[in-house]
Order: sequence, then structure tokens, then C-alpha cells
Amino acid sequence: MEKGQIRVQTENIFPIIKKFLYSEHDIFLRELISNAVDASQKITTLSSIGEAKGELGELRIDVSIDKEAKTLTIEDRGVGMTAEEVDKYLNQVAFSGAEEFLQKYKDANIIGHFGLGFYSAFMVSDRVEVYTKSYQDAPATYWSCDGSPSFELGPTEKENRGTKIVLHINQDSEEFLEADNIRRILEKFCKFLPIAIFFEDKQINNTQPLWIKKPNELTDEDYKNFYKELYPFGEPPLFWIHLNVDYPFNLTGVLYFPKIKQSYEIQKDKIQLYSNQVFVTDEVKDIVPEFLMLLHGVIDSPDIPLNVSRSYLQGDPNVRKINGYITKKVSDKLEEIFKSDRKSFEEKWESIGLFVKYGMMTEDKFLEKAAKYFIMQDSVDSSKFYTLDEYKTETEATQKNKEGKTVILYTSDPISQDAYVKAATAKGYKVVRFETIVDNAFVNNMEMKWSDVQFTRVDADIVDNLIDKSENNESVLSEDEKTALTDLFKLEVPGLNVNVEIKGLSADAAPVVATRPEFMRRMKDMGAMGGGMASFYATMPDEVTLTVNGNHPIYQQLLKLEDKTAKEKQTRNLADLALLSQGLLKGAGLTDFINRSVELMENK
Repeated sequence: MEKGQIRVQTENIFPIIKKFLYSEHDIFLRELISNAVDASQKITTLSSIGEAKGELGELRIDVSIDKEAKTLTIEDRGVGMTAEEVDKYLNQVAFSGAEEFLQKYKDANIIGHFGLGFYSAFMVSDRVEVYTKSYQDAPATYWSCDGSPSFELGPTEKENRGTKIVLHINQDSEEFLEADNIRRILEKFCKFLPIAIFFEDKQINNTQPLWIKKPNELTDEDYKNFYKELYPFGEPPLFWIHLNVDYPFNLTGVLYFPKIKQSYEIQKDKIQLYSNQVFVTDEVKDIVPEFLMLLHGVIDSPDIPLNVSRSYLQGDPNVRKINGYITKKVSDKLEEIFKSDRKSFEEKWESIGLFVKYGMMTEDKFLEKAAKYFIMQDSVDSSKFYTLDEYKTETEATQKNKEGKTVILYTSDPISQDAYVKAATAKGYKVVRFETIVDNAFVNNMEMKWSDVQFTRVDADIVDNLIDKSENNESVLSEDEKTALTDLFKLEVPGLNVNVEIKGLSADAAPVVATRPEFMRRMKDMGAMGGGMASFYATMPDEVTLTVNGNHPIYQQLLKLEDKTAKEKQTRNLADLALLSQGLLKGAGLTDFINRSVELMENK
């Protein structure tokens, strides 16, 4: 038995490996399994070109635990190693056998390019033993190391070709002797590896995941079943995009558009990144554009550079190219669905719209393409949708302001803003819905990017002023009556800054209309979301304008009332009704309104 010193660049390599090389200790199992897959694929390659003779037999990887002996074993039936190769690959840290093999056989599908994966075993082991027998006509070899630079190397007995690695688990890592933990790690990192992996006599991986197959071989049912495999508790997806490109980079994968409802908490980090079917990470923000982080699915690329632990992406031109490719594929797919089956596209808009709007805000290239299939839902007829061009055409005669901009009237809550929507549609205006969690930011963003468009919420002003300020609001009231009415409506409302104006609206319009000026309301809404200057506005009181309709007959009676208390109560009730329509009457104010209303009815 030969004894010697592992040839390393620094004698401190083992403490570095044990503590710092890998951010998560359970990655050691992924590295050792990946090496076993490499070894299995090497023997397949060598056999196919006639360099390895004899039967391949069943290529599989077996993982087993011996709790009494405190060992974890990984055994493969791959290419194996001679004593010289063990000395070369295990005793010269960072010399990568996989790298050398890849250079020689460039068509081989090799996972490990790093050379340090094997040594991750020492993060959890007091001692590591290797039993290996090469496919070549050479005796089996034994290697052992206790985590210091000292090793043992010599002949051993081993009947079958391949390598068995025995980890003597250290006291701090005994959780890796628990079957549930090992199964969890294998299912996380090795679920789709191309060589069968067995643990407790059960195969834990799917060696032929859907994304490595050709799209023309697959049915809709195949894609839905694979989605269930990835997300067992998820609702079926809306649709999917199969990625398959080999130039100028290699990329395969399937991205799914999930169903997203208004109450649904949006989840990012649901896309899994693989490198040759080895799970790497679900933090893919450098590869996938931010707005598509809401998608689900799998991306697999051997061209994405990874650091030594395979855990974090590094900056690279390929990553930028892949990012652009995915953006284009998603945009092309959305346009294709919109053109071929607009009805289906509209039915899915509740979910699709979030992706599209988010993308239009964050990616200018996407914004340009998305303008073709971005749609807005009518607030009254929910089956009616408009593209931006269609909306402009429909409102050409009615919704252009003095500056020549198209005014897009919208509601953020069709139920609570129903009176405002009805007033606007009665005037022939088209009101659309913007009621999702991204719409406040979207409206602000698009006003900056679309120079010929202005967005106005239906409750931003009285209906006559929604497109352009109207100066023809003459009231039948005298100046003295206007002053008296203004004084009556000057209310102190906690948390509200109330402005009062007297306008001469039609006699059948509401006696008081509460509106929230567009600019301040947007600032407050943005402030509520947090961040930047807008957060300053979040602390300010709500601003509301009470437009008193001086032409409503109720004021002829109200102004003649001699009972000052009754006059004030009736005025306050009219104001509270308007505030209630805006959801601005709450707490004690709402209680007072109810009690006052009952009292007024009792006194009639």
C-alpha cells in the first residue's frame, strides 16, 4: 500500500473546501452524483467508438446509507479508474478528469468541468474511501484520505467495473445519514439526470425529461403532465413555450404561463436552471428578463458559465444573448396566440396581462412588440377588448383633449366606481379596466413612453371635465347663495383635505360629486407601494374635491331652511354620501353618517 501527500497548490485547500467552497453542504451529493453520471456517460461514449470492449450492462447509480457504520455510499457502473488515473485525478487537486475527457471526446455530454467536485465530500466526512475498477484490463484500486493532505493508495478486490465512494460522515453532519434528507437532496438536484439513480431500491429520477425531446414528438397532455411533475399542487398552466436552440448558444427548456388571479400572491423564482440535466439554481434573474420571472418551468444550458460550486451565475455575453432570445420567444408566442385565436387570448388576459404590462414597463424592446397585442377590457361590456390602436379609433371624435392626446378613461374598481363609470359611458366615453396590482405603475410608465396618450381615472373629476376642463358650468344660484353653500360644505374630516367648488351641472346629476385629483391620488397609490419620493405622499392626507351641483333642486330647499342645525346635518349627509362613493368614509365618520341618516328620517 502506497502512502503519500496529495499534491495541492496550498496546504490549506482542505479547510477552504470544508468551509467556504460550497455555500450549501448538501451540494456534495450533487457533485458526487454528477461525477458518477460523467463516468457512466464516458463508458457509453467509449463503447460507441469501440475503445471499450464487452457488454455495458445496466448503467445505474446506487446511493445507500449504513447508519450503524455512519457511512454514505455512492456507486456507479461507469468507466472506472486505474491506479495511475486515481493518482492523477484524486491526488492532484483541481486537475479535472472531466475537462481532459471533454477535450478528447468533444461530442460527449460531460457535466463536471471543475475538478473540485469530488473534494466537496470532505465537507461532511472524516474520511473518504474510493474503490474503483477501470474498463481497461487493470487491477482494482483503493484510495483513502482523512481530509488531510495524506492519502493511501493500493490494490483491492472489486468484481465489477465502476467506482464506489464511501463517505464516513463526521459528527457535525449526521443529518446526511437520515434517509429523508438524502431523498430530498436527490429529488432536488438529481431529479432529471440522464442515468438512473436508485435509493432504497427505488429509482428517484426521470432520465428523459420533456425538455430534451423534440416539440413535434410531444402532445399537449405531455406538457401538462410535466408541469404536474414540476409543480404537483399547481393549477394547469395557460400555455407554454418550448425552447430549443443550438446556435449561437445551446439552450433547451419549457416555460409555462401560470394562471394568476387578482388575489393570488405572485411567486418568483419558479423557473429551475439546469446544466446538462443537473439542477443548479432557481435564482435565474440574470438569464430570464425580470418581467418573465413570473413564469414557471425549466431552462437547461451547458453554455451558461457557473462558478466552481455551480451555484451562482457569472456575468457572460452568452447570458445576455439567452436573455434576449427568451424575450423574443415569449413575445413571438404571445403575438401568435393573439393573431390565431384572439378570443382565447382575451379569455386569458387576466393572467397574461400581468406579464405583458410588467414587460412593457421594464423592457423597451418588448414594449415595441407588445403594442401589437396589448389589450384593454371594456368596463361595461366585459367581452369587449381594445388594442391601443382600436381604442384610439373608437374615441377619435370624443376623447381627444386640447393637446391632441387620446384620453384613456379607466376604472380601477368597477364596482365602487360604478356611478362614475355610468356617468362617463352615458356621455359616450369608453371606459376600460385597469385594476391589477401593476396597473398604477403601468399607467404612470406608459404616459411617459406614449407621448400621444393621457390616462385619467373616471373619478378624477366631474364627467364634464374628464377630457378637458369645461368653463360652461353656470349655476342658477346667486353669488350670495354660492358663498353660503360653499361655507356649508367646508367640512373638517380627519385624514382628508377637502376642497369645495360650486358648478352648474345638469339638474338630474348628483347633488354632490366627490372626485380625487389624478396627480395626488397616483402619488398616494405609489407611496402605498413604497419607494422613492412617492413614499412622502403616502403620509399626506387624502385629497378630495367636493363638486356641489348648484343646479340640483335640493339646494333651493336647503338654503331656505332656518334651522341651522338641521341645515348642517343635511349638508353633512350629502357630503358623506359623496365621500362614501369614494370609499373615504370610514370608522367614526361612517358611524356618524348612519346615526345621522336615521335621525333625519325619523324627523321627517
